[in-house]
Amino acid sequence: MNDFIKVRIFVEGQSELSFITNVVRPHLLTKNIFADPILVSKKGEKGGDVKFTRLQNDIYRALCDKSVHLVSTFVDYYGLKEWPGKDELPKNATPAQIEEKLSSMAVDKICLEYDRLNPKNRFLPYVVVHEFEALLFSDAQILATELGVDNSNIEDALKQSSGGPESINNSPETAPSKRLMKWNPRYHKVTMGTSIAKKIGLETIRFQCPLFDQWLTSIENYSIHNS
Repeated sequence: MNDFIKVRIFVEGQSELSFITNVVRPHLLTKNIFADPILVSKKGEKGGDVKFTRLQNDIYRALCDKSVHLVSTFVDYYGLKEWPGKDELPKNATPAQIEEKLSSMAVDKICLEYDRLNPKNRFLPYVVVHEFEALLFSDAQILATELGVDNSNIEDALKQSSGGPESINNSPETAPSKRLMKWNPRYHKVTMGTSIAKKIGLETIRFQCPLFDQWLTSIENYSIHNS
């Protein structure tokens, strides 16, 4: 346990907090990595509407904490109001282009502000394209069963995206969470989201969602000697 790694992950809302706590954390613990998810929102504020200027102070405090080896984020691109590089993205940007641009620009910003805290090696941002609920489309049959809808609904959404769960688009009408709530108005983001993710399994989610897998792999491969 001498090389036990602590990663602080700033999350957007309760559904993301539950997913990291109940699905991601148990997996990382098997690799001597402790995931410590923290809500971005301040007291009295709801999740969503994430602004980098608000998150930046949280990142700084985490980098100053000597017990924290790695600092990360798990926030939705859908509804993102302000983030370095967001306004520079072309309208037809792919999920991979979106995530790479926003993550690299965030690292540049934090390195510029807090270089003495070694953010180049300790800060690993991740923006979920397009939102957490996209991961639940990794298994159409399980998702359909849990929602109580026909499997064709999920299959059609995946076909239309033509790029897997992470390509399901982010308009106010067709974002992943909007689709789920339309199909089943009783869908509860926190409890049902985590329950469905557990039934699908992390292995399947990683296989179907390469950007998510890339982020999780980077955490798994992180060395305590980098901090």
